[in-house]
Amino acid sequence: MAEGAGQGLGAAQPFLQWLAAERRAAPNTLEAYARDLAGFLGFLSRHLGAEPDRAALLSLRPADLRAFLAHRAAEGVSNATRARQLAAIRGLLRFLGRQAGTPPAALAGLRTPRAKPPVPRALGEEEAAEIAAHGGAVARTPALAARDSALFTLLYGCGLRISEALALDVRDAPRAAAGLRVRGKGGKERLVPVLPAVEAAVAAWLRHHPDPRPDRPLFLGARGGRLDPAVAQKALRDYRRLAGLPEHATPHALRHSFATHLLAAGADLRVIQDLLGHASLSTTQRYTRVDEAALAAVWAKAHPRGG
Repeated sequence: MAEGAGQGLGAAQPFLQWLAAERRAAPNTLEAYARDLAGFLGFLSRHLGAEPDRAALLSLRPADLRAFLAHRAAEGVSNATRARQLAAIRGLLRFLGRQAGTPPAALAGLRTPRAKPPVPRALGEEEAAEIAAHGGAVARTPALAARDSALFTLLYGCGLRISEALALDVRDAPRAAAGLRVRGKGGKERLVPVLPAVEAAVAAWLRHHPDPRPDRPLFLGARGGRLDPAVAQKALRDYRRLAGLPEHATPHALRHSFATHLLAAGADLRVIQDLLGHASLSTTQRYTRVDEAALAAVWAKAHPRGG
């Protein structure tokens, strides 16, 4: 533990020593726990009117921990940080409870603050279109180039998860006239419209497909089995670095881009929900935050006082 990290820890010291000796916690972990617990014990000293000893910690109520979390929230601390601090507090109280043979009452029914899901990181329209058109350029053979381009075009053009795309068989090849039936999470099936460009890209790959029987995987790996997601991710990683695209240009970012660009073009949120196969509209609503962030960036750039 770094010098000074144990100051103000009092009753938490045995727990930290146990983490170091018995659990062999890494120095960075110990430092983070010490920092979080020092902040918690400092709050309790003010909240209770005295520095808490082991008996005081075991006598805490859920309301005391909620008061600490509320105090941290009022200071602007994020849900993710408060959840991490609560994990350290839980560890301390459970350790003291085991020593005393008494379960800590403060943890009863206490919920961890939920971290907000990250805002999806979409690509610009030109970046996504470039990947769809040229994403196979780094492949070793024309066949692999056609496969990768077809896959990336499908992900961006239909908004599929990479697992959904790689689960398709040749019989499922997308056609503009019929759409594409996709089996998503929980086995839920949805019908996705297919752009002519998607149909053309997959058809170009099928002309190279070494075994285009209906029951064979649509996207094959080098050994003839179903393409591994890691291989597809590496192919796009190699291309984005060659083309100077941002590091968040991943297969999943193509799905995010599909949704974000539809929203920017005026598509209804419910329609986007159905196309993505989201069970809850609240999941789809994350894309409105992307759109708001883009609008804010444009405003900041264009407004005379934005710079």
